[in-house]
Amino acid sequence: MKVETSVKITDISLYYPLEATQEKFPVYINFHGGAFIMYEKEMDDPYCRYLANRTECVVVNVEYAKAPEYPFPKPLEQVYEVFQWIKQRAEDLNIDVEKMMVGGQSSGANLAAALCLYLEEKREKQPLLQVLSCPMLDFATPHADKPEPDKWRARYPQAANFLNMCYVPEKGQAEHPLASPVRAVVSDRLAPALILIAEYDAFRPEAEVYAGKLKAAGVNVQEEIFKDCKHAFTHTGSKEKAEEAWAMVACKIREAAEFSTY
Repeated sequence: MKVETSVKITDISLYYPLEATQEKFPVYINFHGGAFIMYEKEMDDPYCRYLANRTECVVVNVEYAKAPEYPFPKPLEQVYEVFQWIKQRAEDLNIDVEKMMVGGQSSGANLAAALCLYLEEKREKQPLLQVLSCPMLDFATPHADKPEPDKWRARYPQAANFLNMCYVPEKGQAEHPLASPVRAVVSDRLAPALILIAEYDAFRPEAEVYAGKLKAAGVNVQEEIFKDCKHAFTHTGSKEKAEEAWAMVACKIREAAEFSTY
């Protein structure tokens, strides 16, 4: 399905559960990973099918605009417009707008976190849940100063710096709280969070810092560290750890949707 936004026309895919009893479905909006410059939503097709059937939710898989053609804040503005588009067409899509959730992997997790901050900035209603898996949340800290376990990335941090510059090319953008959510002032009004962290991930410290900030503000946070795992383990790691993470996300989505009815 194509959605027209002010940034560009984008594609979204909707996954409906095979077996469900309700007429109006909760919705989980997914943003794939790829350092803001690569990959497509199809990489998350098995994941989205799994979540839809395990949670009895509609899962919306979003193809957001990529850098360097569309640098910050264009992808964030686009996913915000997609979020609004879904709400406006909830009746046609059989979606319950009171039960919306968001999440993503790596750069997609950045967009999910930033979207919640953006909604708070606009004083708009938060999703029921934000799922942040191996999130990239800090563009301000040079990659050379991050605990990179990959020997080649550690040896050539300028490659990661180049990727970052594609998304935040202008001076001061890396420090912007909507690009680097670890720099944000957070409030207890933000959506509850499930944060999945790989033990051997260069982005582990920023994920832990953000989890701490959310907790300190009074946000309900479930923080899980997956031992012996690397970045993007949910999609490229061991089957056992990936299955554990997928099941955890599904459980949290079901929990959030069910709890909202009370």
